[in-house]
Amino acid sequence: MKPVPGSGAVLGAFLCMWLAAEPALSADPLPHRNDLSAQDRAKVSKVLSFPTDFERAEPFELMQGGAGTSQRRPNRDALSHANANLTFEEQHLFKVGNGLFKKLWASSPSSTQASDGLGPLYNARSCQGCHLKDGRGRPPREGDEAVSLFLRLSIPPQTDEQRQALTQKDILSVPEPTYGGQFQSFAVPGLAGEGRFDIETEEIVVPLNGGETAILQRPIYKIRDLGFGDMHPETLVSPRVAPPMSGLGLIQAIHPGDLEVLADPEDADGDGISGKISRVRDPQTGNFVIGRFGWKASNPTIRTQTAGAFSGDIGISTPDKPDNYGDCTEAQTTCRELPHGEQAKLGPTEAPDPVMELVTFYSENLAVPARRDVEDPEVLRGKQAFYEAGCTSCHQPKFVTSRDADNPAHRFQLIWPYSDFLLHDMGEGLADGRPVGDASGREWRTPPLWGIGLTETVNNHTRFLHDGRARNLLEAVLWHGGEAQQARDAVVALSPADRQSLLRFLESL
Repeated sequence: MKPVPGSGAVLGAFLCMWLAAEPALSADPLPHRNDLSAQDRAKVSKVLSFPTDFERAEPFELMQGGAGTSQRRPNRDALSHANANLTFEEQHLFKVGNGLFKKLWASSPSSTQASDGLGPLYNARSCQGCHLKDGRGRPPREGDEAVSLFLRLSIPPQTDEQRQALTQKDILSVPEPTYGGQFQSFAVPGLAGEGRFDIETEEIVVPLNGGETAILQRPIYKIRDLGFGDMHPETLVSPRVAPPMSGLGLIQAIHPGDLEVLADPEDADGDGISGKISRVRDPQTGNFVIGRFGWKASNPTIRTQTAGAFSGDIGISTPDKPDNYGDCTEAQTTCRELPHGEQAKLGPTEAPDPVMELVTFYSENLAVPARRDVEDPEVLRGKQAFYEAGCTSCHQPKFVTSRDADNPAHRFQLIWPYSDFLLHDMGEGLADGRPVGDASGREWRTPPLWGIGLTETVNNHTRFLHDGRARNLLEAVLWHGGEAQQARDAVVALSPADRQSLLRFLESL
């Protein structure tokens, strides 16, 4: 397929030629990359090496999403553009998928029959409702309802059957018996929502080198006004904000061997970092594959994550999750007695294919924005501080995607996500105490950092981490513990000027 003409396509084509240039012959540096020739592996290994010179930007660092990088003006739509190297036909599919992503679903029965099926319990009426402008969710402001932050629910296994299902990964957690796997505050007319929750905070003072002080806010969640009776006494609750959508297709295109080679679950090299792979079942084949999406890396593909969001967030059934009642449990009888939106003339589920296919395609092809200020001296000093503090032990700067990726636009791209997509123990401060699959109650997937500096531009806030507790990037760093404690302490020890440079670097991503 030909890329769309433009500067991104030209740079991407040059990058492909550069990667394909004749390398020096040497021992095979990337034996796990079975998609590449020996010459490709030598060249890719060189491209992926860490810099030693922080006086200037690395080649193609501006194009952090490869040839698909969006170089449009960084405004409120900065995270909503299509990959720049899509074909004309793919751009059309992207736009149709965008319309479905923004589509407001209605309760059944409705005169807008193709939009029937909302809920009956839900957190939002559209995908865009949580992922506003395809960006990052936040905790509710005072007086607001929580929309882009919700609560995951589960309980420890109670029976041998549940323990076996967890061991075999037929399920990754045991839903709360009455309220299911997710707490939904909203409901269709005639039905009460599951309840509300309040967020209280307690302050933690953190002294910084140079006489500065940071004040963190630890959130405390209190559920109230339960609509279906008491919860199980051992209920585990984990708040989650909606993550940004940029570059998901490129993450999916990273060769699994590149993730496996980064994993060190027993810390064999003794560096204190013991990232591990999340293994989950592919719902299509039943085989174990790498989970690389979601805060706990519990989803293997974008389609799987999309189906889960349709079901849990909006209450819409899909071919992958065909229950028309979403997260309504059998204990919520009034919920399951309400009409649903499945209609024989439109297909066997409320959002049949091609709806799922189009929304998945849209989600796979949201472009990563171009870096800003890559040659700025302060940004380069901050980049050096980022490397020297050890942040790259988890926030792996770059990959070259697989030549076997499903979409040619995602193949053989040099990308800069700044994540290893592995599970890491982040310490007691960030622990939610709620295991999911291979992730313990203290472990989280390393989130990618590309686009993070445009959060305020796109979403009018600067809230970060899995529950949005950090009010700025410095607070996000200071919440790091566990395997990241040493890197966090190195940032605390920086001079105020160097710490500001580090933040400038993060804001440039």
